[in-house]
Amino acid sequence: MFKKDHILILILIIIILAISIAIISMSHVDNTVSPKNTSSTTEIIANDTVGTVKVIKNIGNPNSKKIAYVVGVHPLENETHKTLLKLLPALTDLNYCYDIYVINVTKDIGHYGDGYSDNSPGRQNGQNLAYKYVYPQIAEGDYELAVDIHSNVGAYEYKTFVFSPVKESLSGEYAKKIADSSENISYYVPDSTTSGPFLTVPLNENGVPAFYFEEYSFAPQGEKDSHMLELIHAIDNLELK
Repeated sequence: MFKKDHILILILIIIILAISIAIISMSHVDNTVSPKNTSSTTEIIANDTVGTVKVIKNIGNPNSKKIAYVVGVHPLENETHKTLLKLLPALTDLNYCYDIYVINVTKDIGHYGDGYSDNSPGRQNGQNLAYKYVYPQIAEGDYELAVDIHSNVGAYEYKTFVFSPVKESLSGEYAKKIADSSENISYYVPDSTTSGPFLTVPLNENGVPAFYFEEYSFAPQGEKDSHMLELIHAIDNLELK
């Protein structure tokens, strides 16, 4: 009986040690996946009657050239917006410094993005917020490039693509290079865009190359993640002029 008691105690000690080692190992893994861009900051730049605008600054290499991303111009294309916001801030070893301008429409959001009317009041509210608050910040902010993130319901010839609304422009050159270096991103120019006059066109006209990224609204999230990472890395490897 005495020996059995010792054996039971030994087994119990081994179990406790194993649990302790497992807890320490789990803690170590948690530490390795802690937030990676500790230098990034968030600033509210507008609190309007139709929505808010904030900017997440200094993602990536804060000592390098600056690139702006914009999400939320068309509010119900938000799954693609969320994808960028999830992926970009978590990346390390980026060549450039990135700011993400986040438009959050709170009034009359509408239905666009679910396959309904593309003329909802919320769509125009987002465009107005972009022109009033985001455009001046980027135009005066020493950016080398701006990328406006959107999605579509599959009415175009391509579902995942980039394009510049301004022909024969540096932004078009950049967008074509993105498409050329990407397996799943095409270069395709739709007949028209409602948001162009509120952000990408005036940016191009005032010295900041700006182009669109369009993703298919109903793509599986895994595809959205893959395409977005493809975009991010292709942009991060551009030779900016």
